[in-house]
Amino acid sequence: AAGGNGIMAASTLSVQCVLRRAMAPSLVVILGATGTGKSKLAIEIGKRLQGEIISADSMQVYKGLDIITNKVTAEERAQCAHHMLDFVDPLVRTYTVVDFRNKALELISDMHSRNKLPIVVGGTNYYIESLLWKVLLDTEQENEDSGDGADGGQSRKMELEKLGGEELHKRLAEVDPKMASMLHPNDKRKVARSLQIHNDTGVPHSRWLEEQRQGGDGLGGPLRFPDPCIFWLHADMEALDQRLDARVDEMLATGLLDELQDFHLRYNRQKVQDDSQDYQHGIFQSIGFKEFHDYLTAPESSSQQERDKLRDKGVEALKIATKRYARKQNKWVRNRFLKRPGDSVPAVYSLDVTDVSRWEESVLKPALQILDSLSKGEEPAFPPIRLQDQQRNKRSRHTCDACDKIIIGDVEWTAAAHQKSKKHHYHVRKKRRSDPGSDPLQGTAAQAEELDGTETPQDSSKKSRTEQKYLD
Repeated sequence: AAGGNGIMAASTLSVQCVLRRAMAPSLVVILGATGTGKSKLAIEIGKRLQGEIISADSMQVYKGLDIITNKVTAEERAQCAHHMLDFVDPLVRTYTVVDFRNKALELISDMHSRNKLPIVVGGTNYYIESLLWKVLLDTEQENEDSGDGADGGQSRKMELEKLGGEELHKRLAEVDPKMASMLHPNDKRKVARSLQIHNDTGVPHSRWLEEQRQGGDGLGGPLRFPDPCIFWLHADMEALDQRLDARVDEMLATGLLDELQDFHLRYNRQKVQDDSQDYQHGIFQSIGFKEFHDYLTAPESSSQQERDKLRDKGVEALKIATKRYARKQNKWVRNRFLKRPGDSVPAVYSLDVTDVSRWEESVLKPALQILDSLSKGEEPAFPPIRLQDQQRNKRSRHTCDACDKIIIGDVEWTAAAHQKSKKHHYHVRKKRRSDPGSDPLQGTAAQAEELDGTETPQDSSKKSRTEQKYLD
């Protein structure tokens, strides 16, 4: 142990000396599923290498709900400077990724000027992307709409979302047919977003995306900072599931229900009474709040047994949602960083956090050694991880005449998904019986145009969902 501590101390001193001459790497980004200890590693790196931490979590920017959003404690914040926590009023619904990006970039610039190492901890996928790549629309209108925004772009988008999916899609097809062909009519949020961009800028969303991808190897733009260091904390999923369940239990023991009840009374009860509650925007979409809706809104006449039953239902829903979110975060890392070639994809260094008893040996020590090598311009002894390159799923539009459905995405349409689904074969047989002279497998319209890498709505079989779960 003493020898290991000596190595870490030597790495720390070496990196500090190099950082004083030139900031390399330009920033550190710590990725990983919830519950993998991202904040712990960030604090340890920050203490040793004169770093400051930027939280890239869309829920932690809001005041309140400290337990359910898993904010670092006051004691942890005292060990290293933290930014982007607890500064947005809970009732604000229009805080956007653009607001985050603009403030975070100012912080990073200030840290560089003071020779501090920026350490970004995420968190929220699109917040991290906004710092790594030049991918976001940077229009004057969008920046103006980032305040409380009664009449801002976010409000207009919310108004658009109130329309039916078919009507929204029809409007988009009139002004941006290319983008409309890549979006399913049921994906109202994305369709409304594309319409809002055209309304605010006068330029079709598809053209913006094409321009942003210039020189970006298909990822939406070049890297914003040269050679960032990306750490991916990952664990065996069975071990992580157990850890996440235990963390929920710990949250309950430290006052989760009291926190939720207090927040509900202050910010949410009146909305529920007015039937205006919205769990899709702002801090109200936090995992753990909507899961306890029935418990928090139970009638006062409810018996203790009924309340306990609703509480247990909320706890179970929270555990399920947390584990689902962890898989979604890991899937994003694999798809965004590990399966795509190109100069605009930074190297990712894998750190296994399965065995917490070996944390210093398997996580902290390798991380410090990697940073030491990068600061000297040397190749780290621990090589970056890279999965086998895979062909990208194009956002192609397919119409299945047999099922009378629109399918977005080549993967969703081909062998592993729709065409081999039981539902598809059922409709094919049904159509052949009703019209023996027709061929229901003909007449499929497909428009292939690859724009961005965002996920598309899937209308796939149980088989494809099972296979995807296995891949995750």
